[in-house]
Amino acid sequence: MKRDLYDEHHEVYRKSVREFLEREVVPKQAQWMEQGCVDREAWLAAGEVGLLCPWVGEDYGGPGGDFLHSCVVIEELARIYDSGFAIPLHSDVVAPYIHSFGDEAQKQRWLPGCVSGELICAIAMTEPDTGSDLAALRTTAKREGEHYVLNGSKTFISNGMLCDLCVVAAKTENSTDPHQNISLFVVEADTPGFVKAKKLAKMGMAAQDTAELAFEDCRVPAGNRLGPEGAGFMMLMQKLQQERLIVALASQAAAEQVLADSLTYCKEREAFGRPIAKFQNTSFKLAECATEIEVGRHFLDAVTQRHVAGEYLVKECSMAKLWHSEMLGRVVDQCLQFFGGYGYMLEYPIARAYVDARVQRIYAGTNEIMKVIIAKQMGL
Repeated sequence: MKRDLYDEHHEVYRKSVREFLEREVVPKQAQWMEQGCVDREAWLAAGEVGLLCPWVGEDYGGPGGDFLHSCVVIEELARIYDSGFAIPLHSDVVAPYIHSFGDEAQKQRWLPGCVSGELICAIAMTEPDTGSDLAALRTTAKREGEHYVLNGSKTFISNGMLCDLCVVAAKTENSTDPHQNISLFVVEADTPGFVKAKKLAKMGMAAQDTAELAFEDCRVPAGNRLGPEGAGFMMLMQKLQQERLIVALASQAAAEQVLADSLTYCKEREAFGRPIAKFQNTSFKLAECATEIEVGRHFLDAVTQRHVAGEYLVKECSMAKLWHSEMLGRVVDQCLQFFGGYGYMLEYPIARAYVDARVQRIYAGTNEIMKVIIAKQMGL
């Protein structure tokens, strides 16, 4: 079925994104996976050609596009089996907190650097003992004059080692209600007491630097707080919908690329004198994958259109994150089987896709949390 999500301007943008990724990213992927992070120069290059925060307006140094331009970037990163260039996190998860909840001075101060790639962003919510339970955060922010003093630790923070700006969720003292005592702070990398403690070793997403962070009497100017004190939980709840939609978008695009490459392989690979695509089991399994992908694509495009139109889609974004990340797991597992022993070799993109797919069921709230949210939206 024909897609109608994008207009001609988005497709022109797609061409430029694809050319950039083929030229500047694909040749360096192996190096980045080996070193465990993307070169800072790549972020600056991406900013120069408009891949970072493409929805930001000209007043803040952006090109004035929309969220669909970001969707193009997400899809094109999946097409090249990207394993860690966390542009969607930077552009569409973290920067929106500054854009939506920052005051004018904060936006003028930080957004231009987010657009150019001079300021790489991270967000620090997860703690060693809290996982998806944001109300149980232990990191504290105590007001002392014109500063807040942050103490605590965060873990599994993508872009944690590279980041110049980190949006940090911490407990303030304005209320005993766990939903009204969380505030968000933009902590700059050179702030005394902000410690990038450890880069974590992972089974997938090899080029993405994921870190443990610590805050040790970290004095953050009060002017770095986003929005009112105690409003952080509601801010997080609002923005997590887009974060979950991004996981769904990445999962869908990855499944499409895996299927396309598996079809090519199955038509070329021979066993017992004929292409393996000619065996009934292979063709049936490929047909099942194709059906899931086609159905998923049209649900996701519909949700994305409504999101772009400004609807607050708690249930639908949670459903998309749940279903599409699970669907990707099914598709990539089945398609890897067609490759036999080669599918287990990391030199083959299908192997990287397999290990990278697993975290999608954990990102942005585990899939078990998605089921809780969906059930609540159903009145259960």
